[in-house]
Amino acid sequence: MRPILSTICSLLVILASTAHSQEPRPETSIIRVNSTLQSYSFLKPWEKAAPSPRRGLGALIAENQVLTTAEMCVNATYIELEHPSSGAKVPAKIVARDYEANLALLEPANSGSGVFDGVVPMKRTDAVKAGDKVQVWQIEDNGDGVTTEVEVLRVNVGRYFISSSNFLVYQIKGSLQARVNSFTLPVIQDGALAGMLLSYNSKEQTANILPMPIIEAFLADVADGEYIGFPNLGIGFAQTLDDQLREFLGIQDREGGIFVRKLAKDSSADKGGLQIGDVILSIDGKAIDSRGNYVDPKFGKLSFSHLVRGAAKVGDTISVELIRDEQPQTLEIELRRKEPSEYLIDPYMFDRGPKFYILGGLIFQELTRPYLESWGDSWTTRAPFKLVYASSNPEEYEQEGRDKLVFLSNVLKTPSTLGYEGVNSVVVTKVNGKTISNIADLAEVFEEVPENGIHTIELNDFPKVIYVRDDISRDINEKLLQYGISELERLK
Repeated sequence: MRPILSTICSLLVILASTAHSQEPRPETSIIRVNSTLQSYSFLKPWEKAAPSPRRGLGALIAENQVLTTAEMCVNATYIELEHPSSGAKVPAKIVARDYEANLALLEPANSGSGVFDGVVPMKRTDAVKAGDKVQVWQIEDNGDGVTTEVEVLRVNVGRYFISSSNFLVYQIKGSLQARVNSFTLPVIQDGALAGMLLSYNSKEQTANILPMPIIEAFLADVADGEYIGFPNLGIGFAQTLDDQLREFLGIQDREGGIFVRKLAKDSSADKGGLQIGDVILSIDGKAIDSRGNYVDPKFGKLSFSHLVRGAAKVGDTISVELIRDEQPQTLEIELRRKEPSEYLIDPYMFDRGPKFYILGGLIFQELTRPYLESWGDSWTTRAPFKLVYASSNPEEYEQEGRDKLVFLSNVLKTPSTLGYEGVNSVVVTKVNGKTISNIADLAEVFEEVPENGIHTIELNDFPKVIYVRDDISRDINEKLLQYGISELERLK
């Protein structure tokens, strides 16, 4: 009898050991991602910053595809994948990336590297909810895996990477140890990928997680080989908590609603017929309260933006119930994605440098949000006020028919610019009598030499008009190329 019991016990030990060995572990399910980044300068647009390394982790989600955050690829000059234990490496290529959703899909640029040897693609789960326990995975320098259990405190809508883009986010609490490859970390629930760590506050021991519903939407978009991106509605809104405002809008007898105070030109909302002054009551049958939230069946109260940037995709049609001039209306709005380059002022700019043109020491640029952010975290108060105002209120310039906002960003002291050295941060309206709508217009006008040989540049602020000689400016341009300025224009 004893031999039989002994055999049974041995089998149970073997089965338990096998089951344990089959549980996913960091070192068998994730890949190191190493990248070299080199950003552009917006204050000196002909320059680039010094290269800087970045190390993070990605999750193997298919036979040779690695999911990571787009921050690992931003302005990247080189990206490689590395086996977590053996150290085998291979150059990577980007299959798709979305800076707004902060996601990127990578695959090896060539085969036979051994990077994926013994690494098993991960399952995925979107079952996470507030109160659940999840694990954050990390890798030691020696290749061993480290797991840290954390708790999901709440689910809401918040910022990812781009300040103007908000998506679904999990907020977690727990103590994470610093690792050299901890810029991006996978988050796991019951052995399946549940999200990617976005940020960590060591003082409060809290972090934000990019959740699986957004990841799944990203991967579904990638699947057909043509990545489009997430739609945007394109409105600025105000809450309607004030009783006097509700009475003024004629909604005092109704529940909830948000006031449309801005519309982005050619956005989904603009093309779909929404107007400034409308009060949105519901989207696709989901009532919007006076703070701009709706009740999600799984996550509870969320910002209505998740109904557009998470629950829907480009090409979908949403039904919007609203009040206009105190009368109820329903609009069917087809969702589209407005590319950053379609805005008067680009909200972000990666993997390409700022557009500029130099003539004799006059430095012209197209205004972008990154240019303003070059003044640091307090750019809204430190950057030139009139440019900050233009960024927040582009409508008046769009009504003038401008594609972009061209401005004189700085003036180098040269024989061509004597007397103008203090002029900067002023918008260009006309050059030689021709209206300037973008930097290409400016370059085209400057290529033509006026009859008197003098270019007339009209500005929207002091000194209103400046004059420069074409021949002297051309000579100075040649000297600028000899003394440190690598290029005089970037028009694309």
